[in-house]
Amino acid sequence: MEFLASLAETPLARALITSSTLYLLVNAAHILGIGMLFGAILALDLRLLGLAPVIPLAVIAPYLSRLAGAGVLIAVVTGLCLFSVRPLEYVRNPAFLAKLGLVALGLLNVAVVHFNSGWRTVLAGNAPTTALRFSAVLSIVLWISAVIAGRWIGFL
Repeated sequence: MEFLASLAETPLARALITSSTLYLLVNAAHILGIGMLFGAILALDLRLLGLAPVIPLAVIAPYLSRLAGAGVLIAVVTGLCLFSVRPLEYVRNPAFLAKLGLVALGLLNVAVVHFNSGWRTVLAGNAPTTALRFSAVLSIVLWISAVIAGRWIGFL
């Protein structure tokens, strides 16, 4: 716990604590990252499930996947910054812990999808497999749940 307490004393955490503008900008960037991630993932998952069949998956899947990856990067970096402001409070917050677990499961699902032959099949221009469609449903549920858990943090 000493390590966590020391995070709140880092120059970055002190700057975020003392500057409402900096905290606001980092928080806004965190929301932007989440929006990029969720928007891209939701569009991709819905396409995998058959929505907008005129848009070729082989064309849109790599783009949406990279956009979601950029969103994850932004959300993680800014999330670590925000975490540094009150680390001891966050690690005791069940909603925060739920969010972390759900994000981990979402990222695990992404890894399973991308290292699965079903993903390569889609990139080759073929229809998504049943397993890939199941992963799309799971993805939607996990990412919506992570967003809800993230909003819940402030209420506990």
